[in-house]
Amino acid sequence: MPDIPSFRSGFIAIVGRPNVGKSTLMNSLLGEKISITSNKPQTTRNRIRGIVSRPDCQLVFIDTPGIHKPVHRMNELMVETALKTYSEVDVILFLVEATERPGGGDRFIIESLSKVRTPVFLLINKVDLIEKERLLPLIQEFSGLHSFAEIIPVSALKKDLGGLVEAILKRLPEGPRYFPDDQLTDQPERFIAAEIVREKVFELTKDELPYSSAVVIESMKEEPEITRIHATIYVDRDSQKGIVIGKNGALLKEIGTRARLDIEKLLGVKVFLQLWVKVKKGWREDDRMLKNIGLIEED
Repeated sequence: MPDIPSFRSGFIAIVGRPNVGKSTLMNSLLGEKISITSNKPQTTRNRIRGIVSRPDCQLVFIDTPGIHKPVHRMNELMVETALKTYSEVDVILFLVEATERPGGGDRFIIESLSKVRTPVFLLINKVDLIEKERLLPLIQEFSGLHSFAEIIPVSALKKDLGGLVEAILKRLPEGPRYFPDDQLTDQPERFIAAEIVREKVFELTKDELPYSSAVVIESMKEEPEITRIHATIYVDRDSQKGIVIGKNGALLKEIGTRARLDIEKLLGVKVFLQLWVKVKKGWREDDRMLKNIGLIEED
């Protein structure tokens, strides 16, 4: 009798410094946008799972917050979230930028990776931005810092992933199908909707509002022909509230319009989105707020 092909499944963490392209890589692997992206560091705050299902396998990718030196309680929890992932996965993808030599942040992550037995792939991202002759010296420099299971140059933005999925599959055990074939993420729709609003805040406030904003979905009600969402954008200072609202409310309206269109694509239904802006001083140190945005798990 011919051998029955085995089904493989497993969990794969995407780790790296802030702003190296982890969320873009996740979206490229899935072929859909579930992780928000921006050109600002520390955009991703929570672990976000993305699911790739094929007839022969199911891969569960985990997009983690960028590992960095914490400043606030929020940042400490973000780094803890990323580091905790090491022991829970079958493969770790360590993402670096082709445009930069190994720095202190990369070396800190490599040191933390030296303590795990999980196979670590080095992914050199943004290779489309450098001359080919610069790639080999970069590979050699990183190879001197850690014994990587694989080294794969990629361009997450261009969706050029260099055989990454096939390389991961070779490292995964036989296993069950953890999620239905049509499921892209295990995050609830409320979480994704809040993340989309936060992405639009990042896009439209540019450098005027660094990392001082959070979005909480106050209510999300599905009706026969429309889903009604009420959300609050929290900021740290009164001056930031004015930035988000904009002149005569124009910026807040634009945030709402862009977010609504993306949420409608996600849900496949008509959406009514109402936004408020509130000032909550020191929210990044407030455990209750950090629970609201999912950085502290409920007891």
